[in-house]
Amino acid sequence: MPPTPPDPSSGEQLPVRTAAVWAALDPLVAAGTPLRVLDVGGGSGGFAVPLARLGHEVTVVDPSADALATLERRARTAGVGGRVRGLQGDGDQLHELPLDEGHDEGYDLGLCHAVLEVVDDPATTLGEITRALRPGGRVSVVTANRAGAVLTRALGGHPKEALALLEDRDPVPARTRPARRRFTPADLLALVEGAGLRAGEWRGVAVVADLLDTASGADPAAVRRLELALAGTSPYRDVAAGLHVLASRP
Repeated sequence: MPPTPPDPSSGEQLPVRTAAVWAALDPLVAAGTPLRVLDVGGGSGGFAVPLARLGHEVTVVDPSADALATLERRARTAGVGGRVRGLQGDGDQLHELPLDEGHDEGYDLGLCHAVLEVVDDPATTLGEITRALRPGGRVSVVTANRAGAVLTRALGGHPKEALALLEDRDPVPARTRPARRRFTPADLLALVEGAGLRAGEWRGVAVVADLLDTASGADPAAVRRLELALAGTSPYRDVAAGLHVLASRP
């Protein structure tokens, strides 16, 4: 019996805010061919568990032991514990981890979602992921969008922070932790191409989903349809909360 695909009505498996990402991945992951997936920074399995339910083998690399413990529980509860493997480590040191596990051909699909904002060197991390892919493999990259962050801060009543983000400055310079990076589409495409990948068209992630109050009463299915319609359309995608590109290794 073929694996059960993710249920579009399930908030856990297909959140409205990431509908555009799932739509871009769908031709790959719903084709019925099991893939080897490397999810760098995949944490507690928001993508890994639904992908495993589709029949794919997923290796999650994350520095947090707590997140990996949650991943293991979620995978076991979903009945896919045998198709999900967690490895504690950093994305910029993938070459030091036992990723191959008897396979020499590399991974079919890499995920790098909300990772480049916080790593020491985004180019190094993306290069490590690229080298872990087989020739012809694909990588899905999601990053925070600077324009979307500016708009969110401004609408939240923080114009000084919005201006700082616009000028690529730390909006909270007194913080003790490094600021998260935000990217423009040009920044993201340059990183992807610099890693030796061939980039597809970039899309917006959470164009409107993050602007809607959960108490607004908006129909989630209608919001999802709107997200998909706006994700590839300027000027709407330009102010999305996130950016997404699906690239391939030549």
